[in-house]
Amino acid sequence: MDYRIEDEKIVYKGFLKVLEAQVTHDTFNQDHQKQATRECLERGDSVAILIYERDTDSFLFTRQFRYPSARRDAPWMLELVAGSIDTGETDIASAKRETREEIGYEVEHLERIHTYFPSPGGCSEQIHLFYTEVNQSQQTESGGGKPSEKENIQTVRIKKSEAKKMLLEGAFNNSITIIGLQWYFLRDAFNK
Repeated sequence: MDYRIEDEKIVYKGFLKVLEAQVTHDTFNQDHQKQATRECLERGDSVAILIYERDTDSFLFTRQFRYPSARRDAPWMLELVAGSIDTGETDIASAKRETREEIGYEVEHLERIHTYFPSPGGCSEQIHLFYTEVNQSQQTESGGGKPSEKENIQTVRIKKSEAKKMLLEGAFNNSITIIGLQWYFLRDAFNK
């Protein structure tokens, strides 16, 4: 099937960027093409890291204020360590940097879980989701986020059994955390 993206232009540029374009694409019945104007939220790609702390049998999460979710009465999001990939930075380097900035841990080995589009109908962002294991001794800084980005991040340690219970009860409300934990517990179940 064929498609074309034409006349793409920036219609808004701030912390996020919005693009608009004319798109033409084949239809599934192959005898027509559709033409439409579409918008795309362009924010770059991001990383998220599911971190298991072996010596406490816990996962490490972050909690921080999120304006978009606050509009839906969920202002302080409990989620995995995550952040945007800087220009010229690899996803691995970004994951290590974000872990250090947000919770103060130095990580070595990162296992790729998956790369996916969280909202492909309106956003071009891809999430590069990783898994790593640490010990408390790997915390070399206090974390808390990057002051220049006005971040205020709390580290939250949740026992593995409690995290599984919370997942099953629907306590998590963001895709990076849900997908990361589901991957972990499914992998754990298949490896038994």
